Amino acid sequence: MSSTRSGRALRRLIIFLVVLAILAVAADRAAKWLAEDQLATMAEQEAAQYDVRAADTSVDIGGFGFLPQLVKEEFSTVTLTMQQPTISSIPAEDLTVAMSGVHVPRAALTGGNGAAVTVDTTDVQVRLSPSELAKLAARTTGVDDLTMRVVDGKLHAQLSVRGIEADATIRPTTKNGRIVLAVDELSDSIPSVVRNAITSLLARGIALPKLPFGASLKQVAVQGSSVVLTATAANLKLAG
Repeated sequence: MSSTRSGRALRRLIIFLVVLAILAVAADRAAKWLAEDQLATMAEQEAAQYDVRAADTSVDIGGFGFLPQLVKEEFSTVTLTMQQPTISSIPAEDLTVAMSGVHVPRAALTGGNGAAVTVDTTDVQVRLSPSELAKLAARTTGVDDLTMRVVDGKLHAQLSVRGIEADATIRPTTKNGRIVLAVDELSDSIPSVVRNAITSLLARGIALPKLPFGASLKQVAVQGSSVVLTATAANLKLAG
């Protein structure tokens, strides 16, 4: 009889612990969702200061266990994603912000006045279509019919200089916060005077609008069918 009672008591204890674990997980996820929603709102408000709008903004808090991180008032990683953003009226495909060492006073998540989120390290990625990059480049080069596309992983520019149509394979790089387009390949049939003119036009550099969160451009690369700008932001603060 005693062994039967002991077995029942053990089963009740196990059931109790399982239910308790489920409730703890549910509470952790619910609190995490509320915090992510609040951080997304704060990020949207900060981005608006840089004339950035997006169709959708979401936040994902990384690290193991939300509530333990909340107690420490620090999240190991936070990833912000903006879908179909516009930056100073320039449409982008998406914008991703990877934040590490995110210091979050609990008052910031509950709407406390003066509470702000501060971030140790912030990496910003903006994904543009080649056509939008071409529009930016046209403003600098003055070539109205400039178009761009990605072919076999390489960026191509089509333009007309002195009445001659040209297709150049170009390599985007960065210099002093601008995008510089270096010509890698150009048909040998292009006269040298036109070749030099194309190289000079594309090397002028593309002036970018002010990047979100005061980020500074560090790298530009072709990924898939898009052009990806990578930048870093120092002393990022999201006001409560």
